[in-house]
Amino acid sequence: MFTRSITLDALHSFSQNTISDHLGIEFTEIGNDYITARMPVDKRTHQPFGILHGGASVVLAETLGSIASFLCLPDPEKQHAVGLEINANHIRSAKTGFVYGTVRPIHLGRTTHIWDIKITNEESKLVCISRLTVAIVNADR
Repeated sequence: MFTRSITLDALHSFSQNTISDHLGIEFTEIGNDYITARMPVDKRTHQPFGILHGGASVVLAETLGSIASFLCLPDPEKQHAVGLEINANHIRSAKTGFVYGTVRPIHLGRTTHIWDIKITNEESKLVCISRLTVAIVNADR
């Protein structure tokens, strides 16, 4: 599915000085058709009531889907993968530890990619489910 091989270290280098870096998102696994990352649940990702902010979950989801689309591009010199639409259903709260997001494809077309992202807690219980649609556009846009 991915058009090129990449290491976890290379994925981490993409995130330097970005919101992903600021929130502590770390890529943990790359499979044939998925990528997994973890994000701490702490003061960086809490909302005022001391639980995981839904927006932080959306950042994790969009980070995973965007990177996955980038890795599927046939010609990343001439193409960009940009978020078009994202939704998220928040199932349960998290107060501490880490949440883990895993992205898998739903549709990989020529002009759009659609991704399913499931975010779980350390007990593998579903915290959030998200769907991201990515537009594949010419790099000169």
